[in-house]
Formats: sequence, structure tokens, C-alpha cells
Amino acid sequence: MPINWYPGHMARAKRLLSEQLSRVDVAIELCDARMPRASRNPDLDAMMRGKPRILVLNKADLADAGATDAWLSAFRREGLTAMAFCATTGKAKDVLARIERAAREQVERQAARGVRKTVRVMIVGVPNVGKSTFINRLYGGAIARTGDRPGVTRANQWVRVTPYLELLDTPGLLWPRLDDQVAARRLCYIGTIRDQAVDPQMLAIHLLEDLMQTAPQAAAQRFHLKEPLEGGLALLENACRGRGWLLPGGVADTERGAAVVLDEFRAGKLGRMSLERPARPQTKEETADAQEPAGTPE
Repeated sequence: MPINWYPGHMARAKRLLSEQLSRVDVAIELCDARMPRASRNPDLDAMMRGKPRILVLNKADLADAGATDAWLSAFRREGLTAMAFCATTGKAKDVLARIERAAREQVERQAARGVRKTVRVMIVGVPNVGKSTFINRLYGGAIARTGDRPGVTRANQWVRVTPYLELLDTPGLLWPRLDDQVAARRLCYIGTIRDQAVDPQMLAIHLLEDLMQTAPQAAAQRFHLKEPLEGGLALLENACRGRGWLLPGGVADTERGAAVVLDEFRAGKLGRMSLERPARPQTKEETADAQEPAGTPE
């Protein structure tokens, strides 16, 4: 099931984002806390180089807390300013404090000239990671359009949060070639890529297989899975029988089952879970072993 989805408006969105970069002081990149690697656009690293940036692991209320802590530590080791957040219930003041720290140098430089600077912040990320909901949270009301499908935000939109803070809502931005198909599937799980671009039954099968690797107990309980637990279509049919999604004659209704599996994962009904974890950092001993030259062969 090869996945490749790069609608025309994204090329335009990338151009508009590049044009606006010189006008902003800070960039906030959102990713999905359940899959922080898969939901980050690698192109943004190059585009944002040299710009103060805050990485927000959004939807942290849906992710495994231990995994999120591990990701925060990993990103900080990479030199990134990172924080976990939930755009529907999080405290705006926590983000505003991070913005203030990130922009402090520019603000103080302008203050020395007698100017009260307006800080401009660009909000970026792949589609459907909650950028508009995040902006509404900081604004304190519904001002940015939101939706549970990609492509709701099609153009840049400035939002004034305070007299001296403006946010720029940008369209979700994917990269042109989805070479990592595991990451591409995970983007499909969270609705970053339109459902019409993939086979929903195959996608649900892959999701169930992922869940059986990362959260087998929660998945088995939610879908009443019965032994033996096979993979592929048999796993989806198992979930259909467990939840009673059946057609006449007791045939598994895999079309309905696939839709519900995807909807329930996206809504967080399976509980807090993460599909990705960072690589374990090496110990001092492991690092020393890796750096020690190989012995002379006898």
C-alpha cells in the first residue's frame, strides 16, 4: 500500500511560509505526541535554521506519559526547546512563557532603542496536528478555523493575542516524497493524509498490528480480541467479531470495522498510547566502547 499525497496547495503553502519567515521572531512547530518523529516535516529543520524555535508535542493527553517524557529528553539532547501540551485543555500561560523566553533577546534589543516590540510567532507543522486549536487556546476563543481533516487552513492568517503578540496560522505542510512508508502510514492514522488517498481496511490492519506491538493489552481489551491473535486481515476480522461488527451470516463487516478502529484511535478512545519511542541514549561505557579502536588482528 504505497502512500504518496502532496496536494497542489502545499507547494504554494511552502512558498508563502518561506516568504513570511523574515517577518517572524519565533517559530513554534507542532507534532503529534503519539508519534513525534513521523509527524515532523524534515524540511522545516532547514527552513527554520537560525530562527528561535519551540517544539510542542501536542495531544500529549492521548500519548503515553513515559514515552512523552523520553521524547522530551531526546529532543533536548538534540538542542531543541521542547514541551508537551494539550491544545484543548492546556494552560496558555505555559506556552506564552516559552515564547517570552525565546523572544527575549529581540525584545530587549528593541527596548534599548526605546521601542516596545510586537513579537510575531509562526505556527507550523504537518496537517492535523492541532495548529488552529492551539492558536485558539492561546487566543482564548475561537478565531482560527479547526477541523478533524487535513487542509482546513489553506492560507496564512494573522491572529493578535495581545497588543504585543501576534501568531501566524499556516497551512499544514507535508514534504513532497514520503520515502518512509511506516511514517507515511502513521500520518494516515492521525488523519494528516486524506483517507481517500489510502485503502482504509489495509490502513486499519496496519494500525491494529502497530497497536499489538506497542499496546497489546489495551488493544485486545478495546476490541475484545480472541486468541489466537493473527495478523493481517484475520486481525481485523477478529476485532469485528469481538465488537459485533457483523453482516448477515456472521461475516465480519471489515468496512465498518476499519472505520471505527481508525475513528477510535484518533479520538483517543483506546487510552493513552504512543506508537513511537526514542532510541535509548548510550551509556558512558557504550560510548567508550564505540569509540575504542578495533584491535590489531592476529
